[in-house]
Amino acid sequence: MKSFPFLLTLVVLIISASASASSPLFSTLAGTSPLDNLLPFNYYHQSCPTLEEIINKKVKEWVAKDYTLAASLLRLHFHDCAVTGCDASILLNHEGSERRAEASKTLRGFQVIDDIKAEVEKLYPATVSCADILTAATRDATVLLGGPYWMVHYGRKDSRVSNAKDADMVPHGRESITTLIEFFQSRGLNVIDLVVLSGAHTIGRTACDSIQHRVHGLNGTGMPTPNPPIDDHYLDFLQRKCRSCAPDSESNYVDLDATTPTTFDAQFYANLQKKMGLLSTDQMLYSDSRTRPIVNTLIQDPSIFRNQFWVSMVKLGNIQVLSGQNEGEIRTNCSVVNSY
Repeated sequence: MKSFPFLLTLVVLIISASASASSPLFSTLAGTSPLDNLLPFNYYHQSCPTLEEIINKKVKEWVAKDYTLAASLLRLHFHDCAVTGCDASILLNHEGSERRAEASKTLRGFQVIDDIKAEVEKLYPATVSCADILTAATRDATVLLGGPYWMVHYGRKDSRVSNAKDADMVPHGRESITTLIEFFQSRGLNVIDLVVLSGAHTIGRTACDSIQHRVHGLNGTGMPTPNPPIDDHYLDFLQRKCRSCAPDSESNYVDLDATTPTTFDAQFYANLQKKMGLLSTDQMLYSDSRTRPIVNTLIQDPSIFRNQFWVSMVKLGNIQVLSGQNEGEIRTNCSVVNSY
C-alpha cells in the first residue's frame, strides 16, 4: 500500500483528533486509528485531473432525480468495504458474486456508478478504478443531503474476485451489539465507528418485509412484543403502514429516521432516545450500556456527529484496499473483470 507524504498524514491526524476533542468520552474511546498508512489525495492529479468534477456532476444529476439514491450509495459503499475491503467486488455481476447474494438483493445505485465510469472511460481510459469512483460518489451523495465533506484518498484497485458467501457476513439488522462490535473491530473499526456509521440511517429507508419481525412479532398472549421496545404511537404507525403494503411499491418503504428522513443530521440519535429506532440494531445502540453513552453525546452535541462521521468514513474507505502493483486491476466495466 502506498503512503502519502508525512505532512498530509499529520494534517489528517490533527483534524481527526480535533473532531472528538470536545468530548472526553470520544477521546477515551477513540483509541488508535489506521490513519498512518492511507492512500494519497492526489493520485489522479495528472492522469485524471477532472475526476472529482465528473463524479460530482453525475451524482448531482442522479440524486436530483431520486434523492433516495444518496442513502443507497452509502449503503452500497458499506457493503463493499465491510466484506473483503473497498475493492468494488460488490459491483461484479455474475453468478455467485456478492451482488447476487441474498444479503445484496435490496442494494441500489449500481447504475450511478456505471454512468460515472462510462464518462470517465471516455475521457481517461483504463485510469480510474471502480472502487475509487464508488468511494468518491458516496462522499458527494452524503454532502448533497447535508452531510459533511471530506477529502477522498485515491489509488484503490478493483478486485477480480467476488463471492456471494462473503456478502452474507454483512449485518442485516437483527444482530446483537456484541456481534456488531466484534464485526467492526475485525475490520479495524471501533465502537465509536459503529455508532457513528449507524447514523447514516438518518437518510435511509427499509422495506416493510425487513421489519415484520419487529412490528408484528407476537408472544403467547397474542400481543405484539417488539424487542427492544418501540414507542406505542410509532409502533401503531408502523403496523398500519406495513399491514397491507404492496411489494416493490413506494408504500412498502419506511424511513429509518421518522423525523427528518431527507436531511443528514443527528436526529436519528434523538429518535433512539424516544424508542423510535426502526431496526433492532439501531434501537439497541441506546439500550446497550456500551453504546448508549456515545449516543447521548451525539444527542447533546450534534456537531460531534458531523465531525466524527467523516473521520469514520475515511477509516471505512481504507479497509483492506488493493493498491500494490500486482494487486487487483482497473476495470473498464465495473460489472465484469477485464479480459486479457
